[in-house]
Amino acid sequence: MEVLREFVGAHPLGLLVRGDLEATHVPMLLQGEFLRFHVARANPVWHGIEGAGVLAVFSGPNHYVSPSWYPSKAEHGRVVPTWNYTAVYVRGTASLFEGTDELVSHVGEMVDAQEARFAAPWRVSDAPAEYVAGLTRGIVGVSVRVESMVGKFKLSQNRSAADRAGVVAGLLALGDRAADEVAGVMRVG
Repeated sequence: MEVLREFVGAHPLGLLVRGDLEATHVPMLLQGEFLRFHVARANPVWHGIEGAGVLAVFSGPNHYVSPSWYPSKAEHGRVVPTWNYTAVYVRGTASLFEGTDELVSHVGEMVDAQEARFAAPWRVSDAPAEYVAGLTRGIVGVSVRVESMVGKFKLSQNRSAADRAGVVAGLLALGDRAADEVAGVMRVG
């Protein structure tokens, strides 16, 4: 479970899907048993979300895999293309929070989580308090009680060691960031 929590922390922009298939991308913060985020009041995804079931999808490195990278292609030819990817699916029930103090605190936590990697992190308190309070009137907070969290790491596990090595070599030969990320995950996993 800790691996999945770390994944969500490393890939915080999730696709939120409300039960009636209304969807939006939104940065989220996993805190204990809750997934918390906020949306603009103008975003219809929050309408009717109170008490509703939601799904949040967090995507990580992914890339197309060519069957030409498999050494087994030369042996028997029974290979097809695929897509390697990493993702975490979080399901839960949503509730709203709209109080100014709670929203300012929440936005501060979201900002702090992202700014932590910078030498001189920006803080919500760096902006005038009345400005921040005014902006919070334009957002709605959503808290999702996590009921399930499932990871899907499809990284050629069904292939032989030689084919997996061929995929890593093929990805690295492309010289692009997405391919390098998937190759890196495959070498770790």
